Amino acid sequence: MDWMILPLKRYADFSGRSRRMEYWMFALFTLLVYTLCVALMFAGGFDLATIESEMIPEGPGPLFYLGAGLLVLFAIGIIIPSIALNVRRLHDRDMSGWWYLGFMVLANVPYVGILVVIGYLVLMFLPGTPGPNRFGEDPKDPTQASVFE
Repeated sequence: MDWMILPLKRYADFSGRSRRMEYWMFALFTLLVYTLCVALMFAGGFDLATIESEMIPEGPGPLFYLGAGLLVLFAIGIIIPSIALNVRRLHDRDMSGWWYLGFMVLANVPYVGILVVIGYLVLMFLPGTPGPNRFGEDPKDPTQASVFE
């Protein structure tokens, strides 16, 4: 659980390096929260069939609005930690954080975007550079005092 909330503890820390474990556990955490919020929305009466049909639905229940509100609040709340985590993860690969902006811009180009997204995911799966690099000490270094500070 510490790995999942570590990016929230390092909310706007764009310096240093982040391990793959931190990146992917945070991705799992966000997926679980989004799934919970969407489940609340479906439990509250959100139905894809009524959206596609011509009949006017009765309206969603209070659980729908609770799930939608939590979803929006969570999405807004993790924008900065997500960007910071991606920058630190690129730092672990000895790449500047500006690469993230390039990846995000190119991901929106038609036909090229899917290749950029796949390339970025592959990059996130690759291990970081061993030992210290220009962005800091190796987060996997066993002589380091503590990772969870």
